[in-house]
Amino acid sequence: MSWCEERNFWCNCLYWRKTAILLPPEPDTFSLPSPLPDWSQGQGFASGRINLGKIEALKISRFEFIWSSNLLQDKKKGVSFYKPVGVPNGFYSLGHYCQFNNKPLWGFVLVVREVACFEPEAANSPTLLKPLDYTLVWSSDDESEEKYGGCGFFWLPQAPEGYKPLGFLVTNNPDKPDLDEVRCVRADLTDECEPYRLLLESYSKFLNLPVRVLSTRPSHRGVLGKGVSVGTFFCGYWTSEEELNIACLKNLNQLHAMPNLQQIHALMKHYGPTVFFHPNEVYLPSSVPWFLKNGALLYKAGDSSGEPIDAEGTNLPGGGTNDGAFWIDLPSDDKRNTVKQGNLESAKLYVHVKPALGGTFTDLAVWVFYPFNGPGTLKVGPLNISLGKIGQHVGDWEHFTLRICNFTGELWRIYFSQHSGGEWVDAYDLEYIEGNKAIVYSSKNGHASFPHPGCYIQGSTKLGIGIRNDAARSNLYVDSSTCYEIIAAEYLEGSDFIEPCWLQFMGKWGPTIVYGSRIELDKIINHLPVGFRYSVKNIFDGFPVELCGEEGPTGPKDKNNWVGDERG
Repeated sequence: MSWCEERNFWCNCLYWRKTAILLPPEPDTFSLPSPLPDWSQGQGFASGRINLGKIEALKISRFEFIWSSNLLQDKKKGVSFYKPVGVPNGFYSLGHYCQFNNKPLWGFVLVVREVACFEPEAANSPTLLKPLDYTLVWSSDDESEEKYGGCGFFWLPQAPEGYKPLGFLVTNNPDKPDLDEVRCVRADLTDECEPYRLLLESYSKFLNLPVRVLSTRPSHRGVLGKGVSVGTFFCGYWTSEEELNIACLKNLNQLHAMPNLQQIHALMKHYGPTVFFHPNEVYLPSSVPWFLKNGALLYKAGDSSGEPIDAEGTNLPGGGTNDGAFWIDLPSDDKRNTVKQGNLESAKLYVHVKPALGGTFTDLAVWVFYPFNGPGTLKVGPLNISLGKIGQHVGDWEHFTLRICNFTGELWRIYFSQHSGGEWVDAYDLEYIEGNKAIVYSSKNGHASFPHPGCYIQGSTKLGIGIRNDAARSNLYVDSSTCYEIIAAEYLEGSDFIEPCWLQFMGKWGPTIVYGSRIELDKIINHLPVGFRYSVKNIFDGFPVELCGEEGPTGPKDKNNWVGDERG
């Protein structure tokens, strides 16, 4: 088949949702509010390049525009495609970059070069090779687009045997890209990746299948994951049962670019967010030692009397798993109600430092301890209904996570934890209070974290039904850039760093109190207007157990994100 025939075939098979296309304005390039400090000397953190073992990677954030799709019926879903520029001599691109048009230009792609290696097989098996050819995976066909940069043509590099492509290339004309424009990577130096977020979708008349453009991320993430995000995208007729035909990089030298202890402190002092509590918040945080020394008691199954706990938690049982044998409760005397309300003056935020995305990022997971979690409020349209005891429990561990780019030391995004879920928010969507210090809003009573003030509904925003999460600024706050303590950084081998004793307690930081929260909830539902009952019941059936209260949480080290990635 000739090229013209091939092009006509694709253009006849595929159609673009017809719109009057205009090129989107060049997006603003985002930069953090303040310049970055000198992070001091370390092994490889913020040095600009990361040695992945047999490949050296460099982050490129300067781009040249290639082609854009701007669908007028949903401008927020318009996306543009870019190629990296300013690639140093000796480095090679792995693919192109894509992002939404309504966002500031804030992304990257990695470019790589081979690291000198003395292993015998290196001479016979280079780490990087040119593709053998390109396969046209998809092209748009709106004739009006040709007036504004042409159609978009999406190309998959065809890798030599034993090598894998790591991204796609885009052109605004039917000519194949130059074979020298991209490199494929030896398979043993790659890892699996998975689709992450949908960027663009179109449909084929001929196949009746959606063509999707998706961002990707490593399949193996968390502390032990070696997969490295390349910053490229996937394009094709993908279904959830299929594996992607591109890979990500693998870091064989995972800790090379991780910050040392001095740099961790510098990161917290520079980026540490201020946590604001609602002006009507009753249940504030405290430090763990304040909670323990003010009458908290350790209980053992089968024993009705509690044992006092020393301020550092040295008499707490450590290790193992949460087998229900031990738990902590509030004081049994007249201090109980006082301790419930926390102590803002003593409050510290507890920081767990860990590698992310193959050691190319550092996660600073910041934990907040509250002696008590307050009751919830149900919103049903214009009605706000107190849920009484529902949602109450002794002890509450919440967290947010700063993700720092190890190439540059930039704050990349923050994860806001929200009742067994949460969301990543990029740096350009954060609210800053001073310099590069963001704001975290803690919701009233439930202490979920949010990037902006407001009333967030956990349930159905469309129906206006769910649990209220009210977040607002007040004179109640903790500045984590000064009030913090590093409690764990397992990768810092050989340092004098010691984890606190209370961190090793794997039991619950609150007792199990059976008051029939589901029965209480059903009573409330039965008193609602008939038109709302079914919707409210369905929404609550999907809620995580902890929203109903009745038992305290386990500590940070028992959470799945201690060694795993955040949810979302």
